[in-house]
Amino acid sequence: MIKIGLTGGIASGKSTISKILKGLGAKIIDADIEAKAALKPNAEPWQLLIKEFGKEILKNDQSIDRRKLGNMVFGDKQKLNKLNSIVHPFVIERIKGKIAYMEQKGDIKAVVLDAPLLIETNLHNLVDEVWVVDVDTKTQISRLIKRDKYNEEQAKNRLKAQLSQEERLKYATAVIDNTGGRRHTREQVTKLWNNRVEELN
Repeated sequence: MIKIGLTGGIASGKSTISKILKGLGAKIIDADIEAKAALKPNAEPWQLLIKEFGKEILKNDQSIDRRKLGNMVFGDKQKLNKLNSIVHPFVIERIKGKIAYMEQKGDIKAVVLDAPLLIETNLHNLVDEVWVVDVDTKTQISRLIKRDKYNEEQAKNRLKAQLSQEERLKYATAVIDNTGGRRHTREQVTKLWNNRVEELN
């Protein structure tokens, strides 16, 4: 079983590529889903986050409002580091457990770890290859404004809070250009799958 780390900046199109890989037969571990589990009531990080950031980050159902928390920490390096130090260890343990379970099953060709912070959290050490989704900054900003209803300044702050694409590309085993249409992206991903996954299996 080959372990692939899929990463890229915010609004680079990782989810689209993840869906293509799932269609080709990969098992997907979505780091964002694992992070959401950390924000559920009574999860260990949930209690620590309330202690650190206050009850104003809670929704009516007592889960943590990601948007409120995000607005509170982005642009403030110290708060962002604190948030990451609370959430990341929990997420990493969950991911390690899922990878171990899939390895034991023995009938899986590839597991794809879809993680925006693959490099920053050292999750790249858990995978065999790193596939980086590449897209220009202008496209990312326009996608963020359209998708998440950010204004331009908020979108730029989100990008600034992340690792630069230049730094991310240093870790890449493969690069997927996602500035073109879906067909172009699908062709690249299918070719990579055939060359890397099918060949190894």
